[in-house]
Amino acid sequence: MRISDVLRGKGDAVATVDPATTVGGLIGELARHNVGAMVVVDNDAVVGIVSERDIVRRLNERGAELLNDPVSQIMTTSVVTCTPADSVDSLAATMTERRIRHMPVIVDGRLAGIVSIGDVVKSRITELESDREQLASYISGS
Repeated sequence: MRISDVLRGKGDAVATVDPATTVGGLIGELARHNVGAMVVVDNDAVVGIVSERDIVRRLNERGAELLNDPVSQIMTTSVVTCTPADSVDSLAATMTERRIRHMPVIVDGRLAGIVSIGDVVKSRITELESDREQLASYISGS
């Protein structure tokens, strides 16, 4: 299964935020979109990603003043991305090895979607259920 198959099922909508948005504003957007991470985009270019984990760790270090700081101060700038042609298995391996929970999907240098570890797990479960059904059908001779 490919990442394009995952996006076909979940859609290509991605919640994004501007690097100048305050961390307080980011928290509001995370809640509004009911997501755990947002891609940071500047002039249609992916410049970072920021997650709930990033916020919690920085709040612990700096306190409530962090809420007035721009997202650019806490975002991860070395964003690991994938393409629609990548396999779900390779993405799962990368996410596990690098401890990444959200990966933007890029096509021709532009943001085309996002895949979460939950999307990967759901995809794998669907594949395994299909394999099980095919094996059961084969064994029963139907």
